[in-house]
Amino acid sequence: MKHYLAILLLPVLFISCTETTSSIGMFPEADDIENSYAIHNVYTRSILLDSVLYKGTYNYLGSIKDPETDIEIKANFAAQFHTFENYTFPSKNLMFPDTGNNHSQDPVSCDSIILRLFYNGYYGDPNNPMKLEVYQLSRDKIIEEDSVYYVNTDLEQFVDANAQPIATKVFTAVDYSISEEIRKKDTYSANICIALPKEYGNKMLNDYYEHPDFYKNSYNFIRNVCPGFYFKIKGGIGTMVDVEVSTLDLYFTYYDANEPDSVYAGLSRFAATPEVIQSTQFTNGDLQELVDDNNCTYIKSPAGIGTEVTIPINEIFENHENDSISKAQLTLTRYNNSVNNDYTLDIPENVVMIRKDEIVSFFKNSKTPNDQTSFCTEFDATYNTYSFDNLGRLITYCHEEKLAGMKNSGLSESDWENAHPNWNKMVIIPVSIKQTTDTYGYTKYISVTHDMNMSSARLVGGPNNPIKMQVLYSRFK
Repeated sequence: MKHYLAILLLPVLFISCTETTSSIGMFPEADDIENSYAIHNVYTRSILLDSVLYKGTYNYLGSIKDPETDIEIKANFAAQFHTFENYTFPSKNLMFPDTGNNHSQDPVSCDSIILRLFYNGYYGDPNNPMKLEVYQLSRDKIIEEDSVYYVNTDLEQFVDANAQPIATKVFTAVDYSISEEIRKKDTYSANICIALPKEYGNKMLNDYYEHPDFYKNSYNFIRNVCPGFYFKIKGGIGTMVDVEVSTLDLYFTYYDANEPDSVYAGLSRFAATPEVIQSTQFTNGDLQELVDDNNCTYIKSPAGIGTEVTIPINEIFENHENDSISKAQLTLTRYNNSVNNDYTLDIPENVVMIRKDEIVSFFKNSKTPNDQTSFCTEFDATYNTYSFDNLGRLITYCHEEKLAGMKNSGLSESDWENAHPNWNKMVIIPVSIKQTTDTYGYTKYISVTHDMNMSSARLVGGPNNPIKMQVLYSRFK
């Protein structure tokens, strides 16, 4: 018995060590195991990605053009602002009065109110002027915390009809109004500075003194004081900034209660944080021409294109009904860019392969790859490929699912497949991943979300150009 187990485990150990991307390889047969090998055609095509869930803690703002495909990508975003619970300002009698405003009896005044969009980096030309319009979000159409928002959500629906921008701003990715000496300091954080009308700040202050409960929590604050803002690119192309933090800074002056002649400058900062809603809306130019290319496929982010893979499961099991699939390997090769310059989009670093019917639930429910119906892999720069080294469990799972479905429903094979057209279809999508390593050295996924970076890759494949899947079978003699 021990001798038999040793022989049986040998192929499994050998398989787990096989990493070649050029061939699946064959291993020596054990006394009781017979191996066979086959190559099957796999057909792929590009598909538009619709329900791309936005789960980022940052936003994009700008408009760029992919030099490889000449497709424009535009990003606008909306953000609410968070307040600490039971927020307080200095006593009203210590605040500077606003003698030119009839908002209420003895109204107080702010010095200024400024929106700041702090960004990590940018894509495109740092000197390119971009025109930005800022709109206040509607109090009647609040962006709800428990709702799901996708990157194709029309954010303008949360702005009152015929509303005018509360502020406009022309900016460049590098702010030359700030001296180079200051920009080079470690303490400097690049930001787009947008001055709002002083009256807006005055109203925020007076709202507090009239209704302190408006500042009790973010829920009250958003619904009664500041519902948030919609940031919309109105003009310019060639720059996209990655907004990490948005803040609403309210500046005011007040007296010292103990020293009436002493005056202090105050700042109240309200930030767009994970506690409140932030959502970026991406719009692409006409992607249909890329999708219709039958001689290749694409993967593009954000909110762009995925590659659909139809696995020939019936063909794989034909004449192998009693065999086990020891290994099934699929490699997608990337075409090199035909255009290379400073603005060429990045190559997607990580991708996930998911069953087509499970895409929405996978991301909505924050799932991670299980190596049975979903898989992650990273780009191999050496071979210019994305490789999925063992899809055997997936193929077996889908095959058994079909057999069980036919048995339970009483449908014929063709009728069951017609009723489940995506049963053997997978989709490859660019993703951002977070991983952790435990004390034993095992790595596991913490999160897998849609990639929101500007990335694109053209892959070998397409309806006219099938790629190859290498399959290794095993059976008892």
